[in-house]
Amino acid sequence: MRVLVVEDDPALRLGISRMLQAEGWQVDVVTDGEYALSATATQDYDAAVLDLGLPRRGGLEVLSRWRNQGKDLAVVILTANDGLTSRLQGLNNGADDYLAKPFEPEELVARLRAVTRRRSGNASNLLSLGRLRFNTDTRELYFDQERLALSPREAALLELLMSSHGNAVPKARIISAMSSWESNFSANSVEIYILKLRRKLAPAGVNIVTLRGVGYALELL
Repeated sequence: MRVLVVEDDPALRLGISRMLQAEGWQVDVVTDGEYALSATATQDYDAAVLDLGLPRRGGLEVLSRWRNQGKDLAVVILTANDGLTSRLQGLNNGADDYLAKPFEPEELVARLRAVTRRRSGNASNLLSLGRLRFNTDTRELYFDQERLALSPREAALLELLMSSHGNAVPKARIISAMSSWESNFSANSVEIYILKLRRKLAPAGVNIVTLRGVGYALELL
C-alpha cells in the first residue's frame, strides 16, 4: 500500500512516516497543501494522512479538490481541534475517518487499515484463497496450519493479488503500490518477486498467472 502523509510539523511528519514504513507500507511525505495536490496529480495513492492546519492550502480545501477530481484514496484527517464542527467539516468533505491530536500511533495504523479495507470491499482483515489464509494486519500467511515465511515485499505483493482475486493486477499498479519517492520498484523487480512468490505458493496449490499485456492474477491449481 502506498500512503501520502501531508503534515507540516517536522517531528510528527517523521514519526508518522517511520511508523507506517514499519508496517511495510510505502510512504511519501509533503509539507503543505499545494505539494499534496501536486503529488496526487502525478501519482496514485491508496491512502492519505491529511493534517487540516496546513500552509498555503488548508486540509479541507485539499480534500475537497481530491474528491472533486475523483480521487478515490482513503483519507484519515488529523486535527488539533476535536470539536464537532471540525469533525463534521472533514467528514462532509469526503474524509473516511479522523483523529484528534495528540493520538496513539497504533490507533492511526488501525484506522488506516480499517478505511482501506472498507474502500476495497473487504470488511475482514483475512484474505482467503483455497487453503491459503493471509492476515492483512499481521501480514502472516498460512497454508492450513503451517505458516509460510514472507519478506515484506512478498507480503505486499501477495496482498495486492489476493485483494484483487478474480481480476488481473496490472504491472503498473504493482510498481506504483510498491514504490515511494525514496525507493523505486522497477518492472524488473516485479518479475523477480512474482517468481519468488510463485514458488512459495505452488505447494499450496495456488499459481500466479501472467496475462500478457494485462497483468498478473491468482488461480487455484
